[in-house]
This record gives sequence, structure tokens and C-alpha cells, in this order.
Amino acid sequence: MTWQAVLTAMLPEHLLLAGIVVLLIMEIASDRPRGALAVALAFVAAATAAAAWLGFTGYTEAPFPGQFSVDPAGSLAKAAVLALAVPVLLLSRDDFTAGPYYPLLLSSLYGFCLLYSAESFLTMFLGLELMSVPVYVLVLLAFGRPESPEAALKYLVLGGAATATFLLGVSLLYGGSGSLALAEFAAALESHETMAIIATALIVVAFFLKAAIVPFHAWAPDAYEGASVPVTAYMATIIKAGVLLATLRLFATAPVSGPMIGLLALLPLVSIVWGNLTAMRQPGFRRMIAYSSIAHAGYLFYAFLGAGPGRFQAVVFYLVVYGLSNLLAFAAIPPGDDDVARDRLDSLKGLFQRNPYAALMIGIAMFSLAGIPPFPGFIAKFLIFKNVIAAGYTVYAVLGLVGSYLGIFFYLRVIQYMFMSPGEAVAGRAATGRLALVASLVCLIPVVLLAVFPDWVFARL
Repeated sequence: MTWQAVLTAMLPEHLLLAGIVVLLIMEIASDRPRGALAVALAFVAAATAAAAWLGFTGYTEAPFPGQFSVDPAGSLAKAAVLALAVPVLLLSRDDFTAGPYYPLLLSSLYGFCLLYSAESFLTMFLGLELMSVPVYVLVLLAFGRPESPEAALKYLVLGGAATATFLLGVSLLYGGSGSLALAEFAAALESHETMAIIATALIVVAFFLKAAIVPFHAWAPDAYEGASVPVTAYMATIIKAGVLLATLRLFATAPVSGPMIGLLALLPLVSIVWGNLTAMRQPGFRRMIAYSSIAHAGYLFYAFLGAGPGRFQAVVFYLVVYGLSNLLAFAAIPPGDDDVARDRLDSLKGLFQRNPYAALMIGIAMFSLAGIPPFPGFIAKFLIFKNVIAAGYTVYAVLGLVGSYLGIFFYLRVIQYMFMSPGEAVAGRAATGRLALVASLVCLIPVVLLAVFPDWVFARL
């Protein structure tokens, strides 16, 4: 290990850490600091650029052997997820002008970066907790409804249960192998020993809890609904991406066999069906997105049934498309003083007459999330099910496709509300804010590029 290797390999992490320190100094130096948003944006953009630079230059290094390493594909995936934090920050100005929000958000991003570069369960646990713990607090900040504290508590309790389950699985794996290396998980997948099977199952269940897979999904609807819009957008994109990429890091290219096939097929399939069916009955936009995210988590975990080499491409592309589509929808929702009224799906009726741009952006997001061609969501789902079929699990792929068709209904219901329902004047509702407009454009441009030039992205994954 050399200091140059540490500084270069961990450049995105160091930039995020520097941003946290600067933001904390600003908070200490002034009761009402100005420019917190600009500082956070600058450091997140710099960390994104650093991760992209490491990826495009082919940089490979292990500054802490056995604990932390970087490779080109991983750096590009890290850059893609960090880039999703930029529109989240742009959405935050109306809800958060200063205070602990920005340091907490950067701390969570720092945890994500550690998580995806982990080579041992020790580093992975540290990254998971650094990514998750700040979000428990973020749910409570600037809450606009009385149920927010209950939502944060439920998220905290079930998040703690996920951590305990993860540690129990790791301890059993360590007891059987004598090592905390992530490679032991892939080896345990091929083992027929009872302890190895239980250990891998517990670790996967922990990630199911974090990703809100049925029946471990109870926290997601309440947490999404109780948090402010930018925090909900962050949970639906960055946290979801962090959990799935960590799972991807665990499985690597190891084949799935035995009881793990049933675990990775049945619960995600139930999540796809249950998430889509329950989303149909939701009166609120954020709660609908929560159940939608439960279904999308099912699609993502389906990817692990497929052949190892195709998992990375399918999961990363899906996460980018899913994240951009969700952020585009959140950025386009017109602002309002009443958080409850703003969140109601009924408030979207006649939106095209009041705000054509917002209606078009939300419409594009809904079509992409539904997986309707030619939008990139269709390509993302195609990659997932293509890998599942190629691995020989045709029945599971067909059932998953049937389940995905259920989701088209509630996405098209949003379209129908905006374009085909008579609108009513909504008091206190304004046009899309300037930064929200910028955030929507930041999401729209890559959505269009991914739909037109997906091969360019595939070539780099």
C-alpha cells in the first residue's frame, strides 16, 4: 500500500469526505449558513467525475488488500449512481436550505462508495451502516405530515432487523470458513453443508429487507410516504441501487443452485405481483411509487438467476434507468404548500392543461417504469428476462413477465389523470421551480440517450 494508491483509488470517497467536513464547518461557523446546496453539489459532482475518470482510464488497484479495491467497471457503476444524487440535491432546495440534511446525504453517499468497493464483510457492513443510518434521520427532517415519526421508527426497527440478520449470516459463514472475504459467499453458494446454506440464506434475506422484497417490505410504503419528496427520491434510487450493487458484489459471477434458486425466484416473483397489484389501490403518488419499487426490486433480484457474466450489465443498466425515471417523475411534480394534497394522485387530474411540461415529464417517466417500448425501461426489463431465459429458467421468466403486465395499469392511470381527466384549479400550486426544472432536464437527457443509444452503455458495462 502506498499513499498515492490510497489517494487515487479512494478519490471519490475523499471528495465526499471533504464535502462533509466543509459543510460541518459551515454549520459551526454560522447559525444560518448560505450556499450549502452549492457546496454539496460541487463535491458530489467532483466525486462523480473522479469515479468516471477512474473507470474510463481503466484504473485497477487494491489500496487495502482484502478490504477495499477498485476496478474500471465498478468505478463506472459508482459514477452512475453518484450522478443520480445530483438531481436529488437540486430537488432539495425547497425543503432544505441548510442544517444537517446535506452532511447526512453526503455521509450516506460515502457509505455507498465504501459498500461497492468492499472486499470483505467487515468493509461491507461498515458501508451498509454508513449508507443507511443517515437516512433514518433524513426521513424525519422537514416532514410535512404527522405520521413521519412513525414511518422513521418503522424504518429504523426493520433496518436494525436487517443488520442483525446480516451479521448473523456473516458470523455463520465465518464460523464455517474462517474468513470474512466476500469470495467465501460465492464458495458457500456451491456448498451443500447446512451451515453454509443457512448463512447464505440469512445474508440474502438481510438484503431482501433492505430492498423491501415481500414479505419484508412493510417499512417502504410508510417511509416513502412520510418522508419529504427529495428524501423519498433518494431512498427510491440511491439506497435501492446501493443494496442491489452490494448484492451483485456478493454473488459476482457465481452460479446459483439448490435452495437459493427458490429463494431468488419465489420471493421476487411474489414481490413483482404483490407490488403491482397493491400499487393499483394507492391514492397517493409516493405510496404508489413505494409499491412500484417493491415490484422493481423483484425484477432486479430476478437477474441473479441468470448467468453470472450478464448480471452486472443487466443490474446496472436497470438501476440507472429505474433511478432516472423515478427522479424525472419526482422533479416534475408541481410544488405545493400542503404536502398531503400535493401527494394525492387526484391532484394530477388535468395537469396537462395547467402545466404541460410537468405532465409530459411524468408521462415519460411512467411509460419508462412500465417498460413500454421505445422507452429505456423496456430495454432494462428485456435484459433481465433475457438472462433468466438464457439460464434455463423459462417458467420463472414467463411468470415474471405476466406479473410485470399488471404494473401497466397504475402507470397508465397516472397518464389518464394528467391528460384525459378534467382538471380543477388547485390552490397554492405553482409552476415547476427553476432548480426542479434543471433536475428534470438532467434526468430527461440521459433517458432519451439510453433509449436511442443503449449499445454505447452496454459496451462500457
